[in-house]
Amino acid sequence: MTTVRLPEDLEKKLDDTSKAEKRSKSDLIKEALERYFNREEPDKDPYELGKEYFGLYGSGEKDLSTTYKARIKEKIDAKRRTR
Repeated sequence: MTTVRLPEDLEKKLDDTSKAEKRSKSDLIKEALERYFNREEPDKDPYELGKEYFGLYGSGEKDLSTTYKARIKEKIDAKRRTR
């Protein structure tokens, strides 16, 4: 838990806004902090956002994207042979 001391003018603005919006002061403060932290975080590109998950459940096979057609054909042929 965190306690914050606010200057009188900010406390009054917070109180007025809380009453006007019918929201708790705590909710308003949390929302303001979330907006601040989101604004201050550097924008990450898609690679940066997902890099911790890449390869997490990898098969260890490095040619899956280039051999997918052959793999599909093999599976279809194998299914036909079992009929």
